[in-house]
Amino acid sequence: MCRKRLFSLLILAFGLFLKSFSAIAQTEENTAMAAEEQVEVAGEEEKEEGINITELVFGHVSDSHEWHLFSLHGEHGHETEVALPLPVIVYRPKVGFSIFPYSRFHGNWYLDEFGNKISEVSYKGLYVEKNMKEKIRADNGDVVYDFSITKNVLSMIISVVIMLILMTSAAKKYKTASIQAPKGFQNALESAIIFIRDEVAKPNLGHKYLKFMPMLLTMFFFIWINNLLGLLPGGANFTGNIAVTLCLSLISFIIMVAKANKHFWGHLLNPPGVPLGIKFLLVPIEIISMFIKPVALTIRLFANILAGHIVILCVVSMIFIFGALGKVAGIGFIPVSLAFSVFMFVLELLVAAIQAFIFTNLTAVFIGQAIEEGHGHEAHHAPDEIIL
Repeated sequence: MCRKRLFSLLILAFGLFLKSFSAIAQTEENTAMAAEEQVEVAGEEEKEEGINITELVFGHVSDSHEWHLFSLHGEHGHETEVALPLPVIVYRPKVGFSIFPYSRFHGNWYLDEFGNKISEVSYKGLYVEKNMKEKIRADNGDVVYDFSITKNVLSMIISVVIMLILMTSAAKKYKTASIQAPKGFQNALESAIIFIRDEVAKPNLGHKYLKFMPMLLTMFFFIWINNLLGLLPGGANFTGNIAVTLCLSLISFIIMVAKANKHFWGHLLNPPGVPLGIKFLLVPIEIISMFIKPVALTIRLFANILAGHIVILCVVSMIFIFGALGKVAGIGFIPVSLAFSVFMFVLELLVAAIQAFIFTNLTAVFIGQAIEEGHGHEAHHAPDEIIL
């Protein structure tokens, strides 16, 4: 109940904030010059006092061609953004590849007729369009294929490097050290691996669990590490990007379909013991349900991670929202906002591990359904080749 009231208060305060920063209408030509100047000065003062909450929230959760670190506030409300420009790699059929740093676009921005932020600086016939998604477009309208190293791509590379360092260092200890009980990080890593083996792989995959262990472990640690990196200050919202979760789900779906046996396809396309008239209704439903599985995986991970980031940012932003209403209200709300932010951050640490486990477990469940053998085939067999 308390949480619902906090969200209601957030919506009310956010509405008041947007209303106070609404655009000032253009005055008529016969309006006095003094009145027009007063309106413009008032609008400038309002802009200096607050921040754009919408841009702050979606700027964090969306992908970008630069990695924003922090902002420096100078005199007269002047703000300087400190960001790491990332390499822009684009291909145009008529021009070819163009590679240059994103800092070439730095300059002022203006809004087009659709409300998109457009960079005033154009470089090599290209400009930047910012809205829900940042896009590189050509001045002449040509098709642009973007292969840039964006913030999410760089975060993915960092997570892969971290995972390789952690796993290879632990593997070296097993190769070089004598037989002894693991300790330190090696012990924690072994506990996680045993948990995935005993609680995810074996119950869902049976005697064939071993060949799927590398894939399940890679998926679990990859999602977990990226979830944790996204909670760092200035971190990228990698697993909160639906394109990323879709690719992970497609991997699970492809393996499920590739490893499915005759028993699975037989029950899917020709359910035994079902009247013919019911099969015409049941078979399409079963086929649709097969494609719903990766969709469920995609939305589950994407929605949970994205919602956590947005809630934390909105709670922190409430300090500035109340500060715009009054200095005393802003200062008074700081303890409440910080306390709730810490609570949400600790909760997100738990969610980061839980969502990695759920995604891996559901993947094992779906693959287990595809490789499940019919009755009379429960004998134990040697594991097949390992899925990397």
